[in-house]
Amino acid sequence: MQIYELLIKYFFFERILWSIFYIFKEMFEFDQYLGFLLFMTVVTIGFWLMILLLTFIIPYWVTGSFFEWLKERKKSK
Repeated sequence: MQIYELLIKYFFFERILWSIFYIFKEMFEFDQYLGFLLFMTVVTIGFWLMILLLTFIIPYWVTGSFFEWLKERKKSK
């Protein structure tokens, strides 16, 4: 990749960021912006908590329960 292409990509990305900043500056007042940040934080935490639950905690719980059930079944025979 040539330096010219890299500069175009960098300045295009910077222009997008400034456009987003301008939209938020015109759209929200400061207290609304803080509320939006709080809302997005809660949504993000909830998203990652659901990912953690669905990929680790629930499968761990189900497999542990299954092996305990097998042990009890073997013991009762």
